Parts: sequence; structure tokens; C-alpha cells
Amino acid sequence: MLRSLGLFALAALAEIGGGYLMWLWLREGYALWMGLLGAVILVGYGILPTLQPASFDFARTYAAYGGLFIVCSLLWGQLIERRSPDAPSVWGALLALIGALVIAYWPRA
Repeated sequence: MLRSLGLFALAALAEIGGGYLMWLWLREGYALWMGLLGAVILVGYGILPTLQPASFDFARTYAAYGGLFIVCSLLWGQLIERRSPDAPSVWGALLALIGALVIAYWPRA
């Protein structure tokens, strides 16, 4: 379970970090190399979910990842962009995270 959670966290970091570099390049006028680096990191994001346990099919993996992505996006906003999430965002992220944990780790027959 710890390895799986670590892979989810790495995937979130890769997707958010790569997407952020693309954002800076296209929306903020940063250098092309930042956009290219973002693209490379996003390719890594595409690979990371395939390393989840064999019991995780595609739909289950990405559904569970979605909840963690929401939480990590808000954390990124707070740590990198210095924008604190409001109460509805925190509650929504908590609900999404609970849902993600149920999808990923609820015991199955």
C-alpha cells in the first residue's frame, strides 16, 4: 500500500508540475524550454500509473488518482502560488480523498 500511495503521489507531482511548467510557458510568457520540460514531465506522469499493482485496472487507478490529484492541486496552490484554499475547497478535497481511498484500497473478494 505504501508503494502504491508513493506512486500516486509521484504521479500527482509529475502531472501538476509538468502542467504548471506548460502553464508558465503558454500563459505567462516563460521560455520555450520550460514548456518542453513540462511536456517531458507529463510523459513521465503517463508512465507512473502503469506501475501500480496488477490488481488495479486502468479505470480504478485513474479514478483513485483523481482524488489525490485534487488534494495535491490545492497543496500546490498553497505552497507554490501562495493561494490558500477556501473552506469549500478543503471539504471537497477531503471528500474526494476519502472516495479515492475507498476506490483504491477497499477490500475486495
